[in-house]
Amino acid sequence: MKRFYSAADLQQAHLLASLLREAGIPCHVFNEHLQGGVGEIPFTHAWPELWLVNPADEARARAIVAAFEQPPPDEPARRCPGCGEENPPNFETCWRCGDSLD
Repeated sequence: MKRFYSAADLQQAHLLASLLREAGIPCHVFNEHLQGGVGEIPFTHAWPELWLVNPADEARARAIVAAFEQPPPDEPARRCPGCGEENPPNFETCWRCGDSLD
């Protein structure tokens, strides 16, 4: 086994572990229960860690983590066909008039 990644929090560690397992890369999350020790031990020792069962999977695992860490692409604002107001790209209805943006 090989220590592969220190996550910012437990949710990130489990999300990455799920992505790796879906790709056929067996791994384990360690330090799951050390969050309560922060203050008594250095906080960097309490970070959740991902360990790879097979060190030969490291290159594939790094590619998966790199893809995960990429920010989502910027999308342009959407203009409402009813009132012409600009809306964020993730809105489905206009915040101003309630019309559908599709």
